[in-house]
Amino acid sequence: MKDIEDIIVYESSTILEVLEKIDKSSKQLAIVVDDNKKLLGTISDGDIRRALLRSISLTDNIKDVYFKESTFVTINNSREEILNICKRKKIHQIPVVDNSGNLIGLEILDELISKENRPNKVVLMVGGLGTRLRPLTENIPKPMLTVGNKPILHTIVEKFAEYGYINIIMCVNYKSHMIKEYFEDGSKFGVNIEYIYEEQRMGTAGALSLLTEKPDRPFFVMNGDLLTNINFEALENYHNSYHSIGTMCVREYDLQVPYGVVNIENSNILSIEEKPVHKFFVNAGIYMLSPEALDYIPKNTFYDMPTLFDKLIKEEKKIVSFPIREYWLDIGRIEEYKRANDEYDKVF
Repeated sequence: MKDIEDIIVYESSTILEVLEKIDKSSKQLAIVVDDNKKLLGTISDGDIRRALLRSISLTDNIKDVYFKESTFVTINNSREEILNICKRKKIHQIPVVDNSGNLIGLEILDELISKENRPNKVVLMVGGLGTRLRPLTENIPKPMLTVGNKPILHTIVEKFAEYGYINIIMCVNYKSHMIKEYFEDGSKFGVNIEYIYEEQRMGTAGALSLLTEKPDRPFFVMNGDLLTNINFEALENYHNSYHSIGTMCVREYDLQVPYGVVNIENSNILSIEEKPVHKFFVNAGIYMLSPEALDYIPKNTFYDMPTLFDKLIKEEKKIVSFPIREYWLDIGRIEEYKRANDEYDKVF
C-alpha cells in the first residue's frame, strides 16, 4: 500500500494546486479528504480536463469537480478481494480507508499483481503444548495438526508470504524437531525461516526477549494455532498510520444472556431486557510491535502479550486496536479443530 501524503487535497484546493500535485506524483490522481482525513472522493487529470471544457477556471476550487462516488476498500479487504475489485471496476488505483472512513493509503493494481517482498519480520509462537486438544497433540505439536490438506502452520506461512512477508522466526519448544523437519530453512515455501528454542515456557511476549537481533522496523507476532485471511499489509499500514508502539488485532465477541435481565435502582425496577446480547472485543492473538516495545519485556521471564500491553498502557505509550472482520478461528479445542476442517476449503 502506497503512502498518500503527496496526493491529499481538500475541497478548498484549487484546480491549479491539484494539477501540480498530480504532475509531481506518479500516481495519476489526487484524493480528496476533509480536515479529519475522511475520504470524500478522488480527482484525476481527466476530471480536471472535463472541468476546463466547462469553462471552470484554474483558480476555482474543486468542490464541484472531483468524483464523489469513488470506489474504495477498507483495511479488512484481502489482497484477492482488492485485486478482484480493481479488475471488475477496471481501475488501477484504489483508496484504502479504516473502519471510520479515514484515508490511510492507496493500493495500486500493478504492484498488487507483482507483489514485492517486504523486510518486516514475522514472529510465530509455536511452542505450546496444546493440552486442550489432546489426544490429538500427544504425538504432534498443535501448529502441525492438519487442517484442509496441510498443517495449520503451513497455511499461516503461506498467508504471510502471499503479502510478501517472507522473513519468519518460529519460537519453538514442544516437539520442535517435527516443525524443523517439515519447514527446514523455509526455502521450499519461498520464505526464510530461523528458529528460537525456548528452554522454558516464556509466554507470547517473553519469547521475544530471545531474539538474536532487535528488528529495525515494526514486526508481526502471531500465535501458531490461528487460521485467518486478514490483510497483513493493511495491518502494517494501520500500525504505521497511528505511529503506534503496539497494535493488537481484536475480534468482536457476542455473549447472549439466556434470561430476561432486570435493571434495578434501589428496589425499583427500571426496565426489563429480554435475553440481551452484550458485545465485547477479544484479543485475536495477532499483533504488530514497533522495535522499542522490546525494551519493556524482561529477560528470561514468563511474560505474555496482554501483560506487555498493560505495561505499555501504564507507561502511556500509543497502542491501538485493529478490528478483524475477516475469517478468524482460534483452534484451541476439539470442536474448533473440527470446525476448521469443515470450513477450510470454503475459506482458503
